[in-house]
Amino acid sequence: MITVTEATATAVTLKRLSDEGVSIWLDDLSRKRIASGNLAELVETRHVVGVTTNPSIFQAAIGSGEGYEEQLADLAERGVTVDEAVRMMTTADVRAAADILRPVYDATAGRDGRVSIEVDPRLAHNTTATIAEAKQLAWLVDRPNVMIKIPATKAGLPAITEVIGLGISVNVTLIFSLERYREVMDAYLAGLEKAKAAGIDLATVHSVASFFVSRVDSEIDKRLTKVGTDEALALKGRAALANARLAYEAYEEVFASGRWTALAPAGANKQRPLWASTGVKDPSYKDTLYVDELVAPGTVNTMPEATLNATADHGDIHGDAVTGGYAQARADLAAVEKLGISYDEVVGLLEDEGVSKFEAAWGDLLDAVATSLSGKGVEGE
Repeated sequence: MITVTEATATAVTLKRLSDEGVSIWLDDLSRKRIASGNLAELVETRHVVGVTTNPSIFQAAIGSGEGYEEQLADLAERGVTVDEAVRMMTTADVRAAADILRPVYDATAGRDGRVSIEVDPRLAHNTTATIAEAKQLAWLVDRPNVMIKIPATKAGLPAITEVIGLGISVNVTLIFSLERYREVMDAYLAGLEKAKAAGIDLATVHSVASFFVSRVDSEIDKRLTKVGTDEALALKGRAALANARLAYEAYEEVFASGRWTALAPAGANKQRPLWASTGVKDPSYKDTLYVDELVAPGTVNTMPEATLNATADHGDIHGDAVTGGYAQARADLAAVEKLGISYDEVVGLLEDEGVSKFEAAWGDLLDAVATSLSGKGVEGE
């Protein structure tokens, strides 16, 4: 447990980050974290105002079995399918986390205090099934502060519009490219227009757009290393920040447009950029790189606990690190392209890999739960 003295000392940097307009969300959830009081403690002492989950997070949590034994036994007794068992466990965790964060949700008028849960990743390329699953998840969790995560695939875009149009808050995930990000913002605005036409109070609808960061550097750095020149090596660790900064420029442009200003008077909320995949993959980089250098007002940074702790301990929050860097960001990406590294190829690959990784994690989770259910004497179909 964190002592009062430790909490005071480590909260200074996190408070500074929060004061700069960055909402700190935890990129992790487990039954143990909930039951032990750890999540509530992070909310109280570490300025955590939201939680994100994904198939990999649930695979790690439920795959361990810790804290899920009683529910698994009950599910086995009922003879439920594996898919139903997984959804019962994941939605129970999200519901409990949403209750812990409800005071934050109330205090911020729904801006924060959010907990995200993702549609089945196997539906990433099926629009109608994604819409149906999003509606089902919102119903199952049954908390106003839930956000349904929909991947930013081509099939996901119309699903985003439809789900927002129903008044369900959405976290759009797996965004890598600037072009796709603009399509996501367009889908969100189209959803708000549908919701408005349906008489839904737009003030109740919130969304974030999860722009992935570290994976961009991982892929481009690998290619820069292969090029091997001094010029190429000097660009390592710069592409991901450049990409994210240009995403923020696009956000500023879209949410100053006439289309947006027509919605704002009806109480519409901007779709905030969320920096995801913020734990560094290259150990030679400072472990708070994607926090320190992506500070900008009206953003969310969702961090693994290791990154949260590192930021609290030695983060360097020095004000807005984004809006003054657009020209350099464009120059950095242009320099990468000049070396023969295709931006479009990289971001397309990362999107495909992102979907595949979540599908694999979900498959591993289903296998683990099937084993647990069958081990209790019941077939997990």
